[in-house]
Amino acid sequence: MLLQERDGSILTITLNMPEKRNPISDVGVVDALCNAFEAADRDISVRCVILTGAGTAFSAGGDLKQMRPDSGGLRSGNPVETRRNYKYGIQRLPLMFQALEVPVVAAVNGHAIGAGLDLATMCDVRVAAESAKFAESFVKLGIIPGDGGAWLLPRIVGFSRATELALTGEMIDATEALKIGLVSHVVPDPDLLAKAREIAAKIAANPPHAVRMTKRLLREGQMADLKNILEMSAAMQSLAHNTRDNDEAINAFIEKRAPVFTGE
Repeated sequence: MLLQERDGSILTITLNMPEKRNPISDVGVVDALCNAFEAADRDISVRCVILTGAGTAFSAGGDLKQMRPDSGGLRSGNPVETRRNYKYGIQRLPLMFQALEVPVVAAVNGHAIGAGLDLATMCDVRVAAESAKFAESFVKLGIIPGDGGAWLLPRIVGFSRATELALTGEMIDATEALKIGLVSHVVPDPDLLAKAREIAAKIAANPPHAVRMTKRLLREGQMADLKNILEMSAAMQSLAHNTRDNDEAINAFIEKRAPVFTGE
């Protein structure tokens, strides 16, 4: 279901159901993702996580075979149970990602469709292979983004473009995704993980507490007003100033040497 590979301070998590194109709607996949990311978040020695998919898809979103009523998926014959299936199933993912402090880089290796696109938008940075395709395609199945896509996508590409993608359900390629700001980089397919690791390494080279608190502020800034963000920034800055890494950064700059950050 998931593969995990640790390389120093960088953890790579791979959706490993290539025969199904890595669907994420099953509660077992949700459990596995939440467990893996929450464990990484608790471990300060993990300084960045890369999320990618095995095979030709990043994630095709939902499993169509489980979209009929009472077929083992989110949809029940009882609407009340369907609501609970979403709440205690796939809707745990955006809440979990929003709460994470460890940075996450999505390496989009192929199709990111429906909930698969929304999964990519839950990450902090997105890098795409040239073969990657993206679609907020729920309307084509007669449903809506039930996993938070209506909140996530406009915050990345803007309201107008997000609306067009969501209401048409059209698929766009990696070049268009780069143009609208959905991804930060597009690289040849063989170079995808190398590019993701390059970005992750740049993040991991910085003091981990400062990185995590900065991410927390950026996430809170999506919802809070300026006054509250400034108050939170002052509180976090007092913590950052009290770390050994802050002293190390200053001393290394004055002594004209490379800093060594320990997470203390």
